[in-house]
Amino acid sequence: MKFNVSSKTLYSYVSAVSKVINSKNALTILNNFLFELSDNTLTITASDLENTLVAHLEVMDAEGEGKFCVDARRMVDLLKEMPDQGISFDINDDNLAVEIVYPSGNYSFIAINGNEYPSNESVDESTDIIEFTCPTEQIIKGIDNTLFAVGNDDLRPQMMGILWDIKPDAITFVATDTRKLVKYRNAMSAPGVEGSCILPIKPATVIKNVFAKEDEVKVTLEPKSATFESPSYKFNCRFIKGSFPDYNRVIPVKNPYAITVDRQSFLNAVRRVGVFVDQGHGLVKFKIEKDQLTMKATDNNFCTSAREVVPCDFTGTEIIIGFSAPYLIEIFNTISTTGILIKLSDPSRPGVFVPSENSENSELLMLLMPMTVSDF
Repeated sequence: MKFNVSSKTLYSYVSAVSKVINSKNALTILNNFLFELSDNTLTITASDLENTLVAHLEVMDAEGEGKFCVDARRMVDLLKEMPDQGISFDINDDNLAVEIVYPSGNYSFIAINGNEYPSNESVDESTDIIEFTCPTEQIIKGIDNTLFAVGNDDLRPQMMGILWDIKPDAITFVATDTRKLVKYRNAMSAPGVEGSCILPIKPATVIKNVFAKEDEVKVTLEPKSATFESPSYKFNCRFIKGSFPDYNRVIPVKNPYAITVDRQSFLNAVRRVGVFVDQGHGLVKFKIEKDQLTMKATDNNFCTSAREVVPCDFTGTEIIIGFSAPYLIEIFNTISTTGILIKLSDPSRPGVFVPSENSENSELLMLLMPMTVSDF
């Protein structure tokens, strides 16, 4: 087998595909890329058995066809340091000796038989398959707004991923770790189908990084896995089994207290006050009064305290409530509008955080459980 390809082009594909590979794979063969040459198309596959990412790229002057495995780490490191120019691959079909040649040098190594690479392809014809196509931006926005709220408790595996609640007119992305919850509804395109799945963190991160430059993605949902496909990439991943909690039930409906704050001013103040919180719980106390919000943190272990006042738009009666500074920072970093509306009912009920204005075709809502505050 022989083929020529641009080193820069090949590097962009192998670096993307390598994001699937685990640092410690159960099977040694999974530390390799599977290269498959057919006509003038080179297919690159990487897998950790749970997730499989395939890339297709056009090569030049291809001769022969077949498949072989190359060490993924060595290939990525080599192409990263190689100048942008054409390189040629020459593979001996008998002993799988590989020679990479370019004008300034050549590199040789032995490949592994491609037939040894495991396949995770499975066909389940007993259940209907759900298919739809949507803009990549719609998916990436859903992941960006919810990924930080995914849980990490092994005792609640259903919360260790992002729920995709797919309706004919929109997709709702939800994540929670019981302390915070994010619900993001996007109607940029109408899927026209109905279904749901819980996508783990790793596949969500791969989709965000690999498909960012693609315009559209075809999504296929099977009983146990999902496939995301674009002209350049095909990604198959397994779901998290189980049912996601009823997220609508925990969202407070009646919130008599409404506070509007400037996002950047509030965020900067929480960051400064957060330096002085007790690291055991991160509590910041808030006293909300007419036209101003006072925040305070103390750490009795080191005899430190902090207090700041931030202007706000509030006309109700005074309320005192406590929140975790790190969680507040995550929420205010994720919401991008200039102003943020905070809705409260009482100091023991979740606080609702929403943008002052939702962008077109989207609705973003975040919940944060308060912390017990005895006094201010």
